[in-house]
Amino acid sequence: MKLHPVIAALRKHKAGVVLIALQIALTLAVVCNASFIIGQRIQRVNRSVGLDEQNMFLVTQQWVDAPTGDDANSIRKLDAMQREDLAALRALPDVESVSPVNALPLFGLSWVGSVSLTPHSSMMGSNARSIFYFGDENFVPTLGLHVIAGRNFNASDVGNKGSSDHTQASTAMVNKTLADLLFPKGNAIGKIVYLNGRSTPSTIVGVIENLQTTSTDSWVGSFEGYSVLEPMRINSNLSHYAVRAKPGRLLAAMRATASALYKVDPLRVLDDDSVKSYADIRDEAHRADVGMAILMSVICVILLGVTAAGIVGLTSFWVGQRHRQMGMRRALGARKVDILRYFQLENLLISGAGALIGVALATGLNLLLMKHYQMDRMPVLYVLVGVVVVLLLGQSAVFAPARRASNVPPAEATRNL
Repeated sequence: MKLHPVIAALRKHKAGVVLIALQIALTLAVVCNASFIIGQRIQRVNRSVGLDEQNMFLVTQQWVDAPTGDDANSIRKLDAMQREDLAALRALPDVESVSPVNALPLFGLSWVGSVSLTPHSSMMGSNARSIFYFGDENFVPTLGLHVIAGRNFNASDVGNKGSSDHTQASTAMVNKTLADLLFPKGNAIGKIVYLNGRSTPSTIVGVIENLQTTSTDSWVGSFEGYSVLEPMRINSNLSHYAVRAKPGRLLAAMRATASALYKVDPLRVLDDDSVKSYADIRDEAHRADVGMAILMSVICVILLGVTAAGIVGLTSFWVGQRHRQMGMRRALGARKVDILRYFQLENLLISGAGALIGVALATGLNLLLMKHYQMDRMPVLYVLVGVVVVLLLGQSAVFAPARRASNVPPAEATRNL
């Protein structure tokens, strides 16, 4: 089929052609960037944080009668109270392992520090910024972490300190991402690091496979893969316990937790949110991501639907105007498939022009989002897929009115003569 008559016909309907082309361009630009946002959110929601999530829950409690000072006697009493709680939880028949923790991945609380290969390095002058996790020798098995080099902490490694005490442990574990950054040639075991700008060295005794950061916020983006484990119990009147239930016994262990802790010391605060499964922690952490993905999906569906409706409406209008012309073409020997192809080619030219404009708009919108909202650069694949989608959408939307035009009988050419 020759393009000349198609282009000539489009020139007679410049306003409609421009409006549909611009609508396709805007739809392509928004859909490409929205799809990229959806993909990022889905990837973030589904990524592994390194834990055995299925059987784990977190206990957050606060003593009413606990000392609040940072003196040695207060710390000693707080540590004794914490160890009593840990023993009570370990004694539960549905509990497999318990460890004190300062935070968990996605929990929101963050202890940010620095890791250096030289002493007295500032945060900016360090080799890496990192999230710090504190726990005892049960931290690794409780969270279900995988030690891929070296060993786990043992009881002799574990110390305790107040929440405002800057004492650091003589041993540490790091995740593989941080180990590869600090020691790109490998073999981090036995190497010395300096934590938080201190002059006291810490020896790396183990490397774990994976442990992500505690937050989904953008400010942790530059170091979200770097984690340090210190064998320390943090002593304060507010404490967190990570509990790993036996397989299939999660709910039973969670129900028994409050009563077990109240038996040890009834003067404490335990509300409905004090005992929370890790699945709930993950859901709460990613609530905004899921909401954004749903919102972007709805926007994409609406835009695609409106664009398709616009194509159908404009093509139907043009078919109504060209009834007699279609009848004359049929009378001159044009087949139904020729009429159908005519309108499909016409739409392909309009959609193609809109897609070219849309590629430029999509790229510009992505650059704008990168500049003002810290969004990543959109891969070219999203734009290419977007172009294919709008072209197929145009062909699908024009099919019904084009088919109706192809059914115009040859007698329509002589009507009203």
